[in-house]
Amino acid sequence: MAQVKRIRRNVSGIILLDKPLGFTSNAALQKVRWLLNAEKAGHTGSLDPLATGVLPLCFGEATKFSQYLLDSDKSYETLAQLGKTTTTADSEGEVLLTRPVTVGRDDIEAALPHFRGQISQIPPMYSALKRDGQPLYKLARAGEVVEREPRSVTISRL
Repeated sequence: MAQVKRIRRNVSGIILLDKPLGFTSNAALQKVRWLLNAEKAGHTGSLDPLATGVLPLCFGEATKFSQYLLDSDKSYETLAQLGKTTTTADSEGEVLLTRPVTVGRDDIEAALPHFRGQISQIPPMYSALKRDGQPLYKLARAGEVVEREPRSVTISRL
């Protein structure tokens, strides 16, 4: 049976997608692009597959504004479990080590100022950042470890 080619539409605008858990940013973009049958589409940065949250998707003429959104301030909310070390530095990895946590809330609050402001951060291997077109998490899953350059980030609030 012959396959019918879908004719793309010239759709313009920005959709603020609440990206679900488990989707890559690109997979989420491609799904919405397919649903809209949009000709031109792009997202404004990547959320790791384990991250949920707002992912601005730009279509048509709005793709010209994507750099402004990419460079804007962002906020993140996290839930952390202290005392566990995993193979992936996230909740999906195999637990390598479990230690009792002997610090209290006041100790944690006292340590937080050291992580605020302009800091140098080495991205983890299990992240959506790309090296030679491949997300680091794909390289990590294949057993590869590549050198990652420290990046300057600004943390305003913790």
